[in-house]
Amino acid sequence: MAKMLNGFAIDLGGTKLAAARFEANKLVDKVQMPTQASAPFGDLCNGIGELLNQLGFQQNDRLGVALTGRIDQAGHWSAVNGGTLPKIKNIDVRNALRVRFGQNITIINDATAAACGEAHFGAGQGVSAFGYITISTGVGGGIVLNGHPITSPNGLAGHIGFMRSPLGNAKCGSGRFGTVESIAGGRAIAQLAAEAGHSDYDAKQVFQAHLEGHIWASEIINRAAEAIAIQIADLTSIFGLERVAIGGSIGLADGYIELIINHLQNEPALFQPEILPAHLGGDSPLFGALCA
Repeated sequence: MAKMLNGFAIDLGGTKLAAARFEANKLVDKVQMPTQASAPFGDLCNGIGELLNQLGFQQNDRLGVALTGRIDQAGHWSAVNGGTLPKIKNIDVRNALRVRFGQNITIINDATAAACGEAHFGAGQGVSAFGYITISTGVGGGIVLNGHPITSPNGLAGHIGFMRSPLGNAKCGSGRFGTVESIAGGRAIAQLAAEAGHSDYDAKQVFQAHLEGHIWASEIINRAAEAIAIQIADLTSIFGLERVAIGGSIGLADGYIELIINHLQNEPALFQPEILPAHLGGDSPLFGALCA
């Protein structure tokens, strides 16, 4: 049965806090501000309230909230990557948001929300086994099988950036060694650039250098794309994925998906699902926050 979106949605990520209002499956208004990444929960909650007020939210209106990090079955919220929202540790977010905004609230991880949004309204429509990977500051994602996202009691399901990669040789913010995020995330790309003698480059500048033909930058970007391709094949071996959508500022950068597809062709055909850009762009979590 088709989902029907009416209400408000929040997407709280490591760099951006966005709010949207939906009417009859259409995003009719959206506002956003930078995330105060080092702020305590109370300040983040005030930011959510400020944006919702701009959209006309009233207490107990339908509200879907997508949060970066891990939300367990009890409704407690913690950052998994130590470099993202460092003051968010075991926050009783479900009760806190219900007290502030009313009882009509759904809370979900942001990448899982994005996977749901794409599955029902974007690139995942028409398939039963769908994966979503977002590549920006870090690497995250979600799996939707037969219309339902895969979740877990401890809230860790979907944190696919913390999978090990055969290309990995560094530790990422999760504390694990050799993860996909340690190769393909924006922080990792900037760190690899610094190790190559370009300490003043962020991930966006490294990508631009790659597009301009600088060999050192292309080596970093190609290795990142290869890590994502291997990850897609691994996820396909577990979940039988038919299609994977790529999102995030790096994932949607010019030519990056083509690099992933090229590396994926080194895998047997059975492990090569269809690869598409996320159709909803950066709004995927907002759609998914309401429809999950």
